Amino acid sequence: MDLNRHDFQLEELIKRIKSHDHRLIALQVPEGLKMQALEMMDEIEDGTSAKVVLAADPCYGACDLVHDKMKMMGVELVAHMGHSQMNIDSGMPTQFIDVTYDGRPEITAVLPILEQHRSIAKERLDEGEIALSTEEAQERFQDAVGRISPLKGTKLGLVGSIQHLHLIFEYKKYLEDAGFEVEVPVGGARLTFPGQVLGCNYSGDDDEIGHYMFLGSGDFHPIGLVLHTGKPLAMLDPYTDEASEMSFERIERILRQRFGLIMSIQDADTFAILIGEKPGQMRRSLALKLKRLLKKHGKKGYLLALEHVGPELIDFYPVDAFVNTACPRIAIDDAVKYGKPLVTPFELEVSLGEKKWETGYQFDEIP
Repeated sequence: MDLNRHDFQLEELIKRIKSHDHRLIALQVPEGLKMQALEMMDEIEDGTSAKVVLAADPCYGACDLVHDKMKMMGVELVAHMGHSQMNIDSGMPTQFIDVTYDGRPEITAVLPILEQHRSIAKERLDEGEIALSTEEAQERFQDAVGRISPLKGTKLGLVGSIQHLHLIFEYKKYLEDAGFEVEVPVGGARLTFPGQVLGCNYSGDDDEIGHYMFLGSGDFHPIGLVLHTGKPLAMLDPYTDEASEMSFERIERILRQRFGLIMSIQDADTFAILIGEKPGQMRRSLALKLKRLLKKHGKKGYLLALEHVGPELIDFYPVDAFVNTACPRIAIDDAVKYGKPLVTPFELEVSLGEKKWETGYQFDEIP
């Protein structure tokens, strides 16, 4: 990653600090950009009379806002770098600062993948016009996560991570010129921009979209998108200029792992239900609902509130398994790190017989 090709847009922040005569501000920076944090602090302090304290704890998204600790320190404003504002309030004045990357990869490499995925969507759509029995429909139309999903179109859904969203409509035109019908999805209140996806929210999906392209790097967002939608996904990476796809084989491996965890908690009697203390991850009502559900089935649930979730913080508790209601991706991405089964709310409900695995996997999402 060439950090010099990122634009850290601090001008509006500096204007706000000057106009309010702030004396102490906090800078919160995502993990991938912390190498540049000291330079940002210098730029802010050189341009204003404020002192800057870096909130140096891990920061994984706009759900992960600093709050009461910074207020106790006397911080007047939090500058949150590289994420967009969500529908949450941390209790601290917070300014969200865009970070954009100037990479513009050619679409040539991704076009064969997109054409193949469009054919898959078209085949599903064409088959939907045939009168089928329920059993035939289930056999034909199961998506990548096993659901019987409706499909009304073969549009290409174009999405991206936050630092590339300024390019989204430029790439929409490129792809339309290449012969694709393109939709830039607009999600719910947790999403700020058209085409935006989060690790915990892919709410812009609809059944006119038959396949997706993700403009961004890594597989964090792509795995969540396929688990949520069950649709083919191509990826175009602005950092490497490379095109690839999220293979259904990889998703199947993840699903096999998840099913194994469900089976492993069938005979569990005691559960620790994890509640995230971060402002954008706190699902207290869900945790209480799961505790009541466990009691209904003659099992015991203990509520554990944590700001950070890690094996070293919970593995020693004398329970049979953990249920995660904090960041949905903890259970999906980090399960192998834990000495005991770590499952999602849906997976717990399947193990208790309240929901059925056979009707398809449900991705845990914070709306």
